Amino acid sequence: MNKLAVVRIRGEPDLKKEVKDTLKMLNLERTNQCTVINDEPTYRGMLDRCKEAVTWGSLDSEVLKKLLLERGEFDGGKEITDENVEERTPFGSVEELVETVYEEDLDLSDIDNLKPMFRLHPPKKGYNSVTRSFGNGGSKGFRGEKINDLILRMI
Repeated sequence: MNKLAVVRIRGEPDLKKEVKDTLKMLNLERTNQCTVINDEPTYRGMLDRCKEAVTWGSLDSEVLKKLLLERGEFDGGKEITDENVEERTPFGSVEELVETVYEEDLDLSDIDNLKPMFRLHPPKKGYNSVTRSFGNGGSKGFRGEKINDLILRMI
């Protein structure tokens, strides 16, 4: 199943309550946070509702692995290593975890002790425009495979 990466690019002011609630359900409480979700109609509706505050696209497995290794955390702030993955989850290594999450219908939020979102840095060279859509030279909305470039700039 295809995975989508969702990055919050705008803060709280001027957002409607239903948009704020949707962002909370997506585990995107602050700007520059990222979450990984399945490409399902339910999530597509949520993304459509909060498209003014986020950008999203199809995630590659290599970028997911790099995201988990460099910015992923277990509860308590423990970093993700092969030893911690083997100790805290039913998976034997980080590669096995990434493969299972990417290939199967498994969310990061389904894994106990693993934080379902990633705290990222602001992107190098910044966002284009947070008020214009990606198709019009901005940053918000659907960006397809280009989300991988953005995430790599933010790690």
